[in-house]
Amino acid sequence: MKYTIDNEERPIYLQLYKLIRDDIISGVYSYSSRLPSKRLLADELDISTITVEHAYALLCDEGYAEARERSGYFVIFRQADGFAASAPASKPQDSSYHAAHNYPEFSVSLLSRTMRRVLTEHKDQLLEKSPNAGCVQLLEALRQYLARNRGIYVDIDQIIVGSGSEYLYGLIVELLGRNRVFAIESPSYKKIEQVYRAAEIRYELLPLSYDGIDSAHLAASGADILHVTPYRSFPSGVTATASKRIEYIRWSNKQDRYIIEDDFESEFSVSSKPSETLFSLSSHDNVIYLNTFSKTISPSMRVGYMILPRHLVKTFADKLGFYSCTVPTFEQFVLAELIDNGDFERHINRVRRNKRKELSDKPQK
Repeated sequence: MKYTIDNEERPIYLQLYKLIRDDIISGVYSYSSRLPSKRLLADELDISTITVEHAYALLCDEGYAEARERSGYFVIFRQADGFAASAPASKPQDSSYHAAHNYPEFSVSLLSRTMRRVLTEHKDQLLEKSPNAGCVQLLEALRQYLARNRGIYVDIDQIIVGSGSEYLYGLIVELLGRNRVFAIESPSYKKIEQVYRAAEIRYELLPLSYDGIDSAHLAASGADILHVTPYRSFPSGVTATASKRIEYIRWSNKQDRYIIEDDFESEFSVSSKPSETLFSLSSHDNVIYLNTFSKTISPSMRVGYMILPRHLVKTFADKLGFYSCTVPTFEQFVLAELIDNGDFERHINRVRRNKRKELSDKPQK
């Protein structure tokens, strides 16, 4: 076994997960092949079998492997998957899906204490106009948070803050150009289509199958830009598998194609690690990442952010850098404080623990 575990801040199970995942993607472990046993890996790396089990659990969560009773773990990821025959299209789930995903609200008392602290400690700065891309304090807090939790490593000049996803969709249209053809999931969050229709740009509706956008329709699409919600599409509830995420990236490898990754709600994954982002998986610097705080804190917190590919930073500054930030300075400082002092992540982790407990307590059919 060639794996080496470093003495670094990242947990050992995450290091092992990444090493095995990279070998699966590169073909070292082919489709349907058996992965090394937990005991073998534990002995050779001098770690516990529980640590190996956690790494394998993540591989299963993200669609790289599956556990077979009394047989071990087997690879279910195929690089060649996709661009094949159509799979059955997914039908939207009923409103019970949406109701089941109304997560506990952020603590009002904690939020009010944070607001009072920000008013006390930053009262003079709060009267200043925010920089157009957002306050440095929030941009830096987001930069560190994304590195810690999403495997996204960027500079603060790649981060743009705005008042919600719809506003950011509009900026992306202006940035990439109205002569482009966009493709969106069908069904999808209705405001995505509404924004593109209002902007009078051409767009295609690509039907969802059980694992993401139907491969045949994606291959036949004439779009330049693919707008996806890979974690869990609304209202269908479809989550893109690991193979499908790689398929999206392969689709975008052609010259001048882009992916818009709408990562809404992903923080509340029941997995011990949120699913991989297309932004972190891609090596082509052509994924625009979006997220908001409307689900993690409150719908009234109209704050979103997007991460630009490095090569688009100057283009954005030249074309759209004159737009003023649409989020009040006060709200930006409050969010920065919540992220910096750990309250935001503690809330996320608490909700995820509760979700895992609900699932474990649920009677098995």
